[in-house]
Amino acid sequence: MNNHTAKHFVLQLGSLISLYLSLAFFLVLTFGFINLRFPDALDGVWQLESAADSIRIGLAMVVVFFPTYLVLTRMVNQNRRASKDNSYLSLTKWLIYLSLLVGGLVLLGDLVAVIMGFLEGELTSRFLLKALAVFVVTGAAFFYYIKDAQGFWLKRTNSSLIYAMVTSTLIVAVLVSALSYIPSPNTVREMKADNEIVNVLQTIQWQIEDHYAENETLPETVAEMFDEFDRLPDSSELAAYTYTVEDDTTYQLCTTFNHDSNELDTQYRPSMMMAEDSIRWKNNDWNFKAGEWCFEREVEQRTK
Repeated sequence: MNNHTAKHFVLQLGSLISLYLSLAFFLVLTFGFINLRFPDALDGVWQLESAADSIRIGLAMVVVFFPTYLVLTRMVNQNRRASKDNSYLSLTKWLIYLSLLVGGLVLLGDLVAVIMGFLEGELTSRFLLKALAVFVVTGAAFFYYIKDAQGFWLKRTNSSLIYAMVTSTLIVAVLVSALSYIPSPNTVREMKADNEIVNVLQTIQWQIEDHYAENETLPETVAEMFDEFDRLPDSSELAAYTYTVEDDTTYQLCTTFNHDSNELDTQYRPSMMMAEDSIRWKNNDWNFKAGEWCFEREVEQRTK
């Protein structure tokens, strides 16, 4: 294998790897988009979050690998047109047919997963759309490379460019549409901040309850509970909180939130503690509204 052929082999292999990564994760993104675009009343929160995560990872992979595929494919075709070595085209055919076999098996696995979802009770509309997506994506790739193995695109440069432009336009359209169904990065950060500030308040509440259990009185300030061990979480980037004693056994923890608690994805939603006999259930209610919000709390003596 001469240097020219070796270079082509690496470029062609990189092109095909980029292609199948793009196809696989484009289908992941498309399935997530379909799940959010056509919601099922039986979907749990975790299923909706999984769909949103599928869009995120699919978007990230396609944005990286599809342009890489386009660039490498263009380089491969330019080298093929400039080469007069017959082994060059022969090597290309071997790589293409081998990749079509491997890639076809992987994409058929996606189709099996789609059918399994239908048999497990998925909406018929979702099943049909996902099956259509698999056939369209797979068919487009197979059509291009079967023609490529025949040397079709080498003789029709303009047709190849038009095919790439149409495909890219459709992919971008799906990406943009899918993005409208997931929170923006800024919103996700706000959700994380809301969750973290509740984690801080939960820690403060537990320390207040411990302080009351040991001293039978509420602390005057939060700081006096954390001075000795310095365990107060760092909330320098979060909304400020206030602690107010109302009487001997009740107090308030207040802060400002970006979103209502019921708007948050489960992964960003404050965890709800299970009720115990020694703890009032209302002390574990961390539901809140956007804006300034106060949690009313009441302590009780714990059983030692």
